[in-house]
Amino acid sequence: MNIVLTGSLGNIGKPLTQKLVKKGHSVTVISSKTERQKDIAALGAKAAIGKMEDVDFLSKAFQGADVVYVMATLGNQSFFDPNIDIVEDMTQLGKNYKTAIERAGVKKVIELSAIGADKDSGNGNLIFHYNIENILKQLPTDVSIKVMRPSGFYTNLLRSVQSVKDKGVIISNYGGNQKEPWVSPMDIASAIVEEMESTFEGRTVRYIASDEISPNEIADALGNAIGKPELKWQAITDKQMLDGMLSMGMNPQAAKGLVEMQTAQGDGTLYEDYNQNKPTMGKVKLADFAKEFAKVYNN
Repeated sequence: MNIVLTGSLGNIGKPLTQKLVKKGHSVTVISSKTERQKDIAALGAKAAIGKMEDVDFLSKAFQGADVVYVMATLGNQSFFDPNIDIVEDMTQLGKNYKTAIERAGVKKVIELSAIGADKDSGNGNLIFHYNIENILKQLPTDVSIKVMRPSGFYTNLLRSVQSVKDKGVIISNYGGNQKEPWVSPMDIASAIVEEMESTFEGRTVRYIASDEISPNEIADALGNAIGKPELKWQAITDKQMLDGMLSMGMNPQAAKGLVEMQTAQGDGTLYEDYNQNKPTMGKVKLADFAKEFAKVYNN
C-alpha cells in the first residue's frame, strides 16, 4: 500500500515507519524539518518536507495515498511557549487535516487520538483530541476512520528523571495504589500497523495499552531499576503542582491543562470509557520500560 504518515520520526513515527517499510509498503513521512530528510530516507521511506499549517502542502502530500495516518501532538517546547494557544493550534491542525483529506480524495484514515478524548470537559489539554475527533467525523461518510486512543505513554515518566535525581521522588497531584493504563510507543506502532492492514469500514475506536499499574508500583519498579529501592511517588496538591510548573516558566494554559488531566487520572474519570472498552494489553511491560528509564537516568 501507499501510506502517508504525519508526525515525522518521533517516538511512534520511527518504529511505525520501520515496521511498514519492512512489510513492503511504500511509505511517505511528512516532517517540517529539512534535516529529517536523510533520516527518513535511511529507513527506506520517502520524505515530504513542509509545514502542517500549509493545507496546500498537506493536500499534495496526501494525494494518491491508500491510507493516511494523522496525529497532533505537542513538542516539549510548546509547554514553555507563552505565546501559543495549545488547544486552538492543535484544533486548527485537525481542520487542516480534514481539508487536505477531502482535497486529496483519501478514503482511509487512521487518527492518533488519546484516552480521554471521549470527553468534552474535565480532560485538560486532551480536549484538543476530542475536538479533532469531531472535526474528522465531519468528513464524507465514504471516508473510513480508525481512531486510536492510547493511554498515557511510559515515556512521559522520563520527565521525572530530574526530580528523582534532585528530590528522590516522582511528583504528581495524585498517587496511591489505584491501577491505571500505560502504553509503550512500540505497542502503539504495532497496533497502527495491524489496523492499517485490516479491513476499513465506517468509523471505529480502539484503545491501546501495554500494562495496568499503580503509581506506587511504578515508583517501586523504577526505583529498583536505578538502584534506589526507596523511591516514592509523592502526591501534592493541585495548587502546589500548578505553582511549581508556573515557576518553571510553563505556558499557563498547558500547566492548568496538565493539572486537570492528572486530577482526572487520579479520580479515574479519565478512564471511564476505556474501562468499558478495554483492549488486549501490548507486549511492552513496566519492567521493560524501567530498563529504558534507568539508561536515561544514568546518563
